[in-house]
Amino acid sequence: MTQPSMNIAADAEPARASTPRRFRDGLWFAVPAVSGAILGVLWWVLAPGGLNLLSGNPDLANAANPESWLPRDLILAGLVLLAGCFTGVMLDGKLHGHDAVRRLVLAVLGSAAGGVIAWLVGLLAAQLWGPAPDSALGPEYGFTLRSYSVLFLWPGATAFVTFVLALFGVLSKKPVK
Repeated sequence: MTQPSMNIAADAEPARASTPRRFRDGLWFAVPAVSGAILGVLWWVLAPGGLNLLSGNPDLANAANPESWLPRDLILAGLVLLAGCFTGVMLDGKLHGHDAVRRLVLAVLGSAAGGVIAWLVGLLAAQLWGPAPDSALGPEYGFTLRSYSVLFLWPGATAFVTFVLALFGVLSKKPVK
């Protein structure tokens, strides 16, 4: 009688399961931070004082016009708020396991970095592609952000959406009888 052959594969290398997991967790910081650059360019393209594609009002095209300051800040606020909601929704379902707190902290920190990067890239886009600001008016009359609290909207929205989705997840579970 012939014996069945068994082929047991020996691992030549130890498994490196923690490195890819840490890399994936690091993406929760990197992706919002990098997407901040895209939002910064988008802010300059849409906002009054930049290319002004959203309003199209020629009176608001001048960055020195005080009437363009509030809409400019609101456009960045809307962009980062939308990005924060998107980040929070993407984080939903990833808050299970022993690395959940790390993923949440990295997502909130990445969102904060993304907001600052969006602001700085928008300022850089205005310097590169926009008209030169009038030096007689001073530096505060160029394409800039007037309300710095806008920078807290992205991490705040990420944390709030994550909290609400986690709360709905807990409340929707049926009690065990």
